[in-house]
Amino acid sequence: MSETHSRSVLIADDEPLARQRISRLVEAMPGYHVCGEAADGHEVLKQIAALGPDLLLLDIRMPGMDGMDAAERIAQLDAPPAVIFCTAYDHYAIQAFDVHAIAYLLKPVRREALAEALSRAGRVNRVQLQSLSSRVEPADEQLAIRTHRGTELIDLNAIVCCQADQKYVTLHHAGGETVTDFTLKELESNHPSHFLRIHRQTLVGTRYIRGLIRQRDGQHAVELSGDLGQLPVSRRHTAQVRQWLEEQSASP
Repeated sequence: MSETHSRSVLIADDEPLARQRISRLVEAMPGYHVCGEAADGHEVLKQIAALGPDLLLLDIRMPGMDGMDAAERIAQLDAPPAVIFCTAYDHYAIQAFDVHAIAYLLKPVRREALAEALSRAGRVNRVQLQSLSSRVEPADEQLAIRTHRGTELIDLNAIVCCQADQKYVTLHHAGGETVTDFTLKELESNHPSHFLRIHRQTLVGTRYIRGLIRQRDGQHAVELSGDLGQLPVSRRHTAQVRQWLEEQSASP
């Protein structure tokens, strides 16, 4: 099986030697390749956002955000990677399955046990992918946002709009609001299929745009789906929004 069709694996462990050993085991198995490594929970979340791995081999005892805390956040994603815990401690097993882990392997991890766990995770992932195949946008794209609570992963598809206020941008999403130091320009250029500029201070999630309406005062607004209301469109961006809507209606 070629690497383009193999399943990507992220390895998270604070011990470099442990990462190297597990990496060698994974790379020796046909159908899998290591796409990245992480040494703590915050790095795990960032790597998931950047790499979109199919599987995560996750240690529990790590500095800062540990593996269990990271797994709790990962489990909240629409399309999380399959999680396999690799740990020296057996007393976290019940918690592991509370965060939907596929397997719980004790160190030193045996090749046979890892192969079986990866195979099981692959079967689960295929079912997940089939259930997501009807979605317009891939559901496994996330932003990693560092907040006072730690690193949060936010699904791009869940973001309704992004509004700038002085130095910061507030993301309004299905889970509430999150403040980030990403600029609107960065969000717009990095995720052009997800966001459309409607105002100097506002981006709107494209999947939530229902239409463009003209208000009584002559100003325009984007009508949002799901009874989410309206967002004002500046005169400067009205033509761009109208063109985008025309392109969407013309596309098959």
